[in-house]
Amino acid sequence: MRALDLASLEVFKAVVDEGGINRAAEKLHRVQSNVTTRIKQLEERLGTQLFHRSQRRMVLTQDGERLLVFANRLLNLADEAESAITSRRPGGVLRIGTMESTAASRLPPVLSTYHERFPDVRLELTTDTTGALLQQLRQCAIDVAFVAEPVQTDDLVTRFAFDEELVLITPPTPENVDKASAVAHHTIITFSHGCAYRARLERWLAESRVVPLRVMEFGSYHAIIACVAAGAGIAIVPRSVLDLAMIGTRLSVHALPPHIANAGTLMVYQPSASTAALEALAKVVGEQGQATQRTHMA
Repeated sequence: MRALDLASLEVFKAVVDEGGINRAAEKLHRVQSNVTTRIKQLEERLGTQLFHRSQRRMVLTQDGERLLVFANRLLNLADEAESAITSRRPGGVLRIGTMESTAASRLPPVLSTYHERFPDVRLELTTDTTGALLQQLRQCAIDVAFVAEPVQTDDLVTRFAFDEELVLITPPTPENVDKASAVAHHTIITFSHGCAYRARLERWLAESRVVPLRVMEFGSYHAIIACVAAGAGIAIVPRSVLDLAMIGTRLSVHALPPHIANAGTLMVYQPSASTAALEALAKVVGEQGQATQRTHMA
């Protein structure tokens, strides 16, 4: 059992500030006997005398002086915590999980704006596949995740974040690949199982009963794009990531059917995790999404 509590420290500090029991009791709207009892109980719990007592005034002992330093810190911290909660001012740590493509192409301007507006929030960023991120979210290892739709779940809150267009990339070819049969028996270069975009590519191939020659798994788009450029296979990637790669003519880029290409990114979190910091992030994401749409329209 802890020897200290905020109520006892508040009484202790009032006696120090007012210089005695009577004035402290008036300030705290308590009876004098209650204040006296609180101080005696605090001294008994700590095993030391906190005041030198006289008829006119109570003066702190050396241990009392040391306790006052910590009492001020704890009471100020309690006020700060109450203010942060009641005012809903963003603060603390916000743990963000995201797909690598979103981290590379969508989140940099979002996080820059967020940090400028809410410097009291410390952001922690991790990248993984959609499947792994949803698992981490349910285990409370992260607070919010940016994942690819669809998310088939009723236990999480989902908000639309960004539009993504997926494209097929192949080694340089003069032909337009508009059917899955055109890449039959090629090697698929992709992320591990749990990647939502890999599932879309496999679905597109399966619709035409195309069986890939084999699957090569990598942990980054940089490696995936480099392998395709080297002629090792084919891959499906967001166009926004491809725009950052600056691969020139080393790849051929092909459009995919709309039901495969249109892949929205969702912002997902547990209902109990809705904090001021998270709501502020959702607002910035919404603003950035609108700005991106205006840029595309222009």
